[in-house]
Amino acid sequence: MLDGLGYFATALVDLFTPGTIFNVAWATLLGIAVGMLPGLTATLGLALLTTLTFKLAAGDAVLILVSTYVGAIYGGSRSAILLNIPGTPANAATSLDGFPLARSGRAGEAMGIATAGSFLGTLVGMLALAIFAPLLAEAALGFQSYEFFWLAVFGVVISGRLTGMDDPLKGWIAGFLGLLVAMVGQEGIYAYARFSYGSTDLAGGFGLLPVLVGVFGFAEILWVMKNPAYESVKNAAGSVIPRIGKVLKHWVTIIRSGVIGTFMGLVPGVGEDMGAWVSYAVARNTSKHKEEYGKGSVEGLMSAETGNSAAVPGAIIPVLTLAIPGSAPAAVLLAALFIHGVRPGPLIMIENPSFIFEVTAMIFYASVAILTFGLLLTKPMLLVLRVSHIRLMPVIFVLCTIGAFAIASRVFDVWVMLGFGVLGFGLRLLGFPMAPLVLGVVLGPILDVNLRRGLVLSDGSLEPFFTRPISLVLWVLILFTFMLGSAAFGKGLKRMGDRLLGRRRERS
Repeated sequence: MLDGLGYFATALVDLFTPGTIFNVAWATLLGIAVGMLPGLTATLGLALLTTLTFKLAAGDAVLILVSTYVGAIYGGSRSAILLNIPGTPANAATSLDGFPLARSGRAGEAMGIATAGSFLGTLVGMLALAIFAPLLAEAALGFQSYEFFWLAVFGVVISGRLTGMDDPLKGWIAGFLGLLVAMVGQEGIYAYARFSYGSTDLAGGFGLLPVLVGVFGFAEILWVMKNPAYESVKNAAGSVIPRIGKVLKHWVTIIRSGVIGTFMGLVPGVGEDMGAWVSYAVARNTSKHKEEYGKGSVEGLMSAETGNSAAVPGAIIPVLTLAIPGSAPAAVLLAALFIHGVRPGPLIMIENPSFIFEVTAMIFYASVAILTFGLLLTKPMLLVLRVSHIRLMPVIFVLCTIGAFAIASRVFDVWVMLGFGVLGFGLRLLGFPMAPLVLGVVLGPILDVNLRRGLVLSDGSLEPFFTRPISLVLWVLILFTFMLGSAAFGKGLKRMGDRLLGRRRERS
């Protein structure tokens, strides 16, 4: 613990330079702008910035991406409060009470409460990152190929279950579709080309970033073009600086939502939106004023914003310690770490023990930036909401194309981006969640390599996959997750069967 405090203090001092502060300021402000604009997401912002920071030093690139990540999750609360349109999926719960507060003439107060909640939630998650990430990394040193295989499967299964609450079948289909996509190309042990059909481009596999830019970038462009334009905000009434007493009045909600948000961030592929929804649901169920929720509850707004912001550091914990992302934006951050030569995983505390605390310090400075910008520059920043879709989407499309091409300079990657954009758009129309798909693409190589490595180590025996203590716990959890979703799974199968029968009858 004392070593951790020393590393953190050293990181705070080392990062406190004019260059670092400048990068934190502009990257957080950019993240807020990305989050504010309906149709743009934190994942899209990080994917595009990863391609644009390709030639920067690793420390500067990670700092910019972390600051953008923190800023984007916070920025989505602006449009959720003022337009009733969440800027990012993580801010959907914010609109339930934020927009009613704005309609009642308390828009300034609502934005101030959201800012305070985001700042405090980020701090709670940051403390969890500093405390638990080193412990998790040390525990993960006992993992072998058998455990990492089940961990990858668990990530896809639990992500599909939680992001497809009404129909887990769709979440699982999306997740295993992502695993299938990850199998294309040369495998990781003998470099044998699979599903390439003689194509050298396919033998190289689908790049993670072109897939991410397609699913979250080009698909988002198509989605925004499909939906009607939103009305621009005119003004934000009232002061945005909340009274300290009014914030501290909800200290129990802040701590509880921060802990819940951090835990939801830890769960692979679940992320910030579930952190907000679960925090909001728990706060409502334990509140003495349940009747105010959905009508302009300050407590409800605080719980949602604290929960989604705490999930950001929470989602980074498994990225650094297990090389498994806790959310879709964290998946992009994981890809960026590999691109810049940082090796996340169990060995990080041996190879680079100070890096976790450097990331913690980055999150601290980004949280100070969102507090500063949120309280002092709210009204000027609202001009971002007046940018029309007609002008914005062509620019985003050009950035998506450049970003897909920039990493490997392959025209094939541009086609990958376009193809997965159309695929992502079609899946969204059908109600499939995107997070399990992306997580499947990220975890596919981990699952594949560790399955075959484990079989090599056990001379082809499957027994260690089921009998080792940690493996046993993981596959039992996976089985329990399937059983938990069995009722919804059966309903989903029945609905799909009814649709198929209905279509056959129409044809006949």
